Amino acid sequence: MKTGFPIAAPGMAIGLLGGSFDPAHEGHAHLTHEALKRFRLDRVWWLVSPGNPLKADGPAPLAARLARARAVMRDPRVQVTDIEAQLGTRYTADTLALLAARYPGVRFVWLMGADNLADLHLWRNWRGIMGQVPVGVLARPGQRLAAQCSRAAREFAFARLAAADAPMLAQLRPPAWCYLDMPMLATSSSDLRARGLWRGAA
Repeated sequence: MKTGFPIAAPGMAIGLLGGSFDPAHEGHAHLTHEALKRFRLDRVWWLVSPGNPLKADGPAPLAARLARARAVMRDPRVQVTDIEAQLGTRYTADTLALLAARYPGVRFVWLMGADNLADLHLWRNWRGIMGQVPVGVLARPGQRLAAQCSRAAREFAFARLAAADAPMLAQLRPPAWCYLDMPMLATSSSDLRARGLWRGAA
């Protein structure tokens, strides 16, 4: 079932957390709450993707992943969406371009864990993503060194915002990104699947 597009007014600062959420877990919720607080965001939208182009195996059915995400993330400032399924996009750069056209004046911030920053150079049009919106990176277990030494971090070192200035991120013109260490939870979707705690039954 489609969720519809969220409502947002010009000037709002909205974080976008994309992924397969297969399954969503407390680590996702923890990262979201940290982003809301430390980047001073008005809202966060979870973009539960139809599938991950970098993964060979498909995820659990979208309806099951949406239901799980809504059960995990209970905060009125956070909306769980199937925006990419509705837009028909598979790549982040395409999603960001269409959202910018649909929501003029909204200040979007792309949110990711440090593991995604480590692999960002593998994403389609990754430099374009850095040029489209500010990017907020939050450290996850075991990924700090790899992320901060990554190709994307090196190439965009000139656009890195100090952690102390994180509340300004949404107001900046891209490229701009900020890396934050945070109290971390070690939970991961792959671990939950491996332990048989998520079958994705609709």
